[in-house]
Amino acid sequence: MIAHSLKDEFFGPAQRMHGATYEVDATFLTDELNAHQVVIDIGLAQDLLKEVLAPLAYQNLDELPVFKNKLTTTEFIAKYIQEELTKSAKKKGFDGKIETCIKENPNAFAGFRP
Repeated sequence: MIAHSLKDEFFGPAQRMHGATYEVDATFLTDELNAHQVVIDIGLAQDLLKEVLAPLAYQNLDELPVFKNKLTTTEFIAKYIQEELTKSAKKKGFDGKIETCIKENPNAFAGFRP
């Protein structure tokens, strides 16, 4: 759950402060399975995602220094999460690609693929 505003006329009423409940999906991809016949340990993937999401949970994104003067659209946040998740996963030895998708509701979602 986050709060934010999208300060641009393009976004109509979403220019005002509003909340969103995001469901974040992260897909870890490689060309080959590792020696354990997996792309990544699922428990590690979950821990990494939790770590990246923790600073955003129940926050007003407009007030976080990392997003100062940014339009925190769903797509922008998907890209941010993908980049942070990639950095964290690389530190743990994952050398594949990560894609993210954020669902605001069952009919509205956006993602980022590097």
